[in-house]
Amino acid sequence: MTQKIITSKDNYKELKEWFITNGCKRVMLVCGNSIEHQKSLYEFIKCIPELLQTEIKEFRDFKPNPLYENVLAGVESFRENNCDSIIAVGGGSALDVAKCIKAYSLLDGDGSNGEFLKHPVEENDIPFLAVPTTAGTGSEATRFAVIYLDGVKKSVAGDGILPGTVLLDSETLTSLPIYQKKSAMLDALCHAIESYWSVKSTDESKEYSRLAIKAIVEFKDAYLNNTVEGREKMLMAANNAGKAINITQTTAGHAMCYKITGLFGVAHGHATALCNRVLYPWMIENLDKCIDSRGREYLRKTLDEIGVLLGGKDAETGAEIFNALFNETELEVPAASEEQFAVLRDSVDPQRLSNFPVALNKDTIEKLYRKILLGEK
Repeated sequence: MTQKIITSKDNYKELKEWFITNGCKRVMLVCGNSIEHQKSLYEFIKCIPELLQTEIKEFRDFKPNPLYENVLAGVESFRENNCDSIIAVGGGSALDVAKCIKAYSLLDGDGSNGEFLKHPVEENDIPFLAVPTTAGTGSEATRFAVIYLDGVKKSVAGDGILPGTVLLDSETLTSLPIYQKKSAMLDALCHAIESYWSVKSTDESKEYSRLAIKAIVEFKDAYLNNTVEGREKMLMAANNAGKAINITQTTAGHAMCYKITGLFGVAHGHATALCNRVLYPWMIENLDKCIDSRGREYLRKTLDEIGVLLGGKDAETGAEIFNALFNETELEVPAASEEQFAVLRDSVDPQRLSNFPVALNKDTIEKLYRKILLGEK
C-alpha cells in the first residue's frame, strides 16, 4: 500500500482536501488530551463542521498502553455515531487504538471475550489519516498495533490498518517536554539501526534506515533546540524509520527494553537506547555467533555501514558515537536489584530475537542486562 504524506502548509490546505476527496461526513477523531496543546491543528479541525458540513466525533476513552476494552469502546462509538472515516492525532497509543477501531468496526458482533482478536486484519475502505505528535514511534508508517487484554500484550498486524494518509505537522512537536523529545529521537534512531542489522533487512528497508539515521545525526541539535527545520526533519526521519521496521520489524534492542520500561518507568526510547548502546559493540565482538543467512562477513560489513552512517569510519567508531550520543542526552541509567535481573532475563520474547543477527541465550541475555544497567564487563 502506498502511503500519502501531506503537510500543514497553506493553512492545512491538503488536510482540507483529504476531507473533501474522501467525502467525509462523520469523522471519528481519536486523540488524547494532549490535542489541546496542538492549537493550530485542533482549531482547524474544530472549524471543519462549519467549513465542510462534516461532523467530528472525538474519542478519548483510552490510556497509554491501551486496553482491548478501550478499542471496544471506540468501535461502539464509531458504530453509534455512523462514522465513515478516522483521524488519529497523538503518539503510539492513539494511533494503535485508531488502527484497531478501523480493523474491527466493520466486523460482526461486539468483540466480547477477545473475539475481534481472532480475526485476521482485512482491508476495508474506511479512510484513515494519522497525525503523529512525537517524532519517534513511527507508528503512522507501520501495519502493527499493540493492545492489552487481561494484562497480556496482543499484537495486531495487517496492511489494512496502515494509515492511507499521514499529516506531518512540525508544530505538533513544539509543546513536547524535553525528556519526551530526547526519548522519541532515540526511539527513531534505534528503529532505523535495528532494522538495518535485522536478518529481514532488504535493499528497500536499508534505504529508509539510511535516510533516517543520517537525518537524525545531522538535525538532532536543531530538533532539540526546537527549530522548525529540526522538527520537520525529525518527523520525516521517524517516518522513514517506521517504514523500515514496517518491513523488518525490530530486534533484540526492543525485545529487551520493554521490561526496563515496566520496572523502572523510563520512556520506551530511553530504554531502547540503553539496550542498543550495549548490543552494538557486543555484536562486533561476537561475529562468530552470526545467525544471519548472509554470513559473518555480510554482518561485519553491515555494522561498519551503520558506523559510517552515524559519522564514524567503521563499526567500532560507530558504536562509540552512538554511546556518546546517548550520554549527551544526560538520560539516567536505572539501578537494578538481583531479583530484577532475573525478571529481566525471563522477560524477553524469543520471537523478537529471531530477527537479531547474533545468537542469544538466557545466560547471555542476563549478562547483557548487567552490562546495560551496571556497566559490567
